[in-house]
Parts: sequence; structure tokens; C-alpha cells
Amino acid sequence: MLSDNRPIGVFDSGIGGITVLKALRKRLPHEDLVYLGDTARLPYGTKSAETVTAYATQATRHLMGHDVKMVVIACNTASAVAIDPLTEALKPLPVIGVIEPGAKAGVAATKSGRIGVIGTEATVKGGAYVRAIHALMPEAKVVQAPCGLFVTLAEEGWVKGEVAEAAAKRYLAPLFKGRGAPDTLVLGCTHFPVLARVIGKAAGKGVKLVDSAATTAKAVETALAERSLAAKRRGKGKTRFMATDSPERFARVGGIFFGEKIRAKDVELVDIRPS
Repeated sequence: MLSDNRPIGVFDSGIGGITVLKALRKRLPHEDLVYLGDTARLPYGTKSAETVTAYATQATRHLMGHDVKMVVIACNTASAVAIDPLTEALKPLPVIGVIEPGAKAGVAATKSGRIGVIGTEATVKGGAYVRAIHALMPEAKVVQAPCGLFVTLAEEGWVKGEVAEAAAKRYLAPLFKGRGAPDTLVLGCTHFPVLARVIGKAAGKGVKLVDSAATTAKAVETALAERSLAAKRRGKGKTRFMATDSPERFARVGGIFFGEKIRAKDVELVDIRPS
């Protein structure tokens, strides 16, 4: 029987998943959270599905060593290609990804039925968002664009200024041409919310930006309640950080995503590769 007070494990290819961690901390303040960023091997978005699945499996195995009661895949690329094998491998442990919550939020936000999705090359090529949106709204018109440079900009902390704005214009201009442009844009990568200001400017007025972090946190809360896994403690839960490379950089840039300072000494350096 799983203990209610076990931590929730969260992983991403790097730092972007901290946007999901932040949403979890806000919605579930009493839960202990363990975050793993595979910073030594990012980005996942340019790698094959087989490689991403292998990396996600290794990350999950490491989290299991911390006695987690649930795994949250805070990475759109890994959610797109690895959620099914991970769900099967970890039964009965619940596994929550970010694709379905993001699709649900996009469908709820659109008024015209025209939805744009931006993500990594792997996420866009895999078409997971298109399938998830059409499952909820078959008549929706979905357009996608890979925006891989956004991941690099976010990881470097270049979230505003001329470089970020130029990249946003270059990526988004083709999506928002003409009368049939989307009225909703799903940020299909957990790195992208920190670039929301420049993305919104490039998309134009009236376009609703959808960040799956809050919706994912709600899905986690629901899953905990359904399985009687919610923490019973009254005090604030603990947050533990792990990275596979450069704890100093993780702390510096991660603080931008988390909205509060992360001390380098509080980031544990780990090796999740098979020995």
C-alpha cells in the first residue's frame, strides 16, 4: 500500500519542467516534491523517440529510488513518446504527462476552433497534441510549428530582448497570417512559459496563450484524490532538486522558472545513466 506522505516525482530534460513544479507547489502546498532535470542530455526535442524513451525510463528509475508515489512527466517531448511505456512499466503507480492537460486547456480556451501548437521538433512531428485535441474537439483546426530555439533561449535565461523577439517573430509569423489564424496558442513545451511575453507579442492581440502547467497540476490533484494518495500533513511540503549536470547553472536559471531563488548547494548532482 502506497503511503500518502511519499513524494511526487517530477522530471524534465532540463529546467523547463520547473514551470510544472511551480504549479504543483502552488496547488498542492502540503506535498513533498522531488524534481529531476536531465541537464546533461538536453534537449530531448531533437532526439529520436527511442532515445527519449530510454532517457525517460532512466529518469523514472532514479525517481523510483526516492520512493515516489506518482511520476509527473514535466516534458512535452517525453510525454508525447514515452507516457505509454512508462505507464505500463510502473503500474499501479500513476503517471501523469502534460499533453492531455494542455490539449484540454486549449480546447476550453478557443472560441473559433482554430488552435495553434508550438513545441520541440519531436513533439510536433509526433502529432500527440493534434490527436489529443481532436479527441476532445474533432472539428478543431490545428496548426503546429516547431520552435526549438526557444528551449535554448529559456535555458540561457534569454527570455526578453531583441534575440528572443526576433526568434518569436520568425517562428510565429507563418502561423498567424490571414483570417483563418488561430485564436489560441498552446505552449507545447514546458520551457516556453517564461517566454510568454515575447510569444504573445509575436502572436498578436486577442490570441489566448495556454500553458499546460496549471492544468497538469489540477490533473495531479485529481489523481491523488481518486487513489487516496494525498498527503495528510498540515505543514508545507519539501521541494528537492536534482540535476545531471551543472547544479550552479541549474540553480541560476531555474530560479527564473520557479519564481524564487534556488541555491546551488540545494541542487544535488546525480548520474542516472545505466552503469
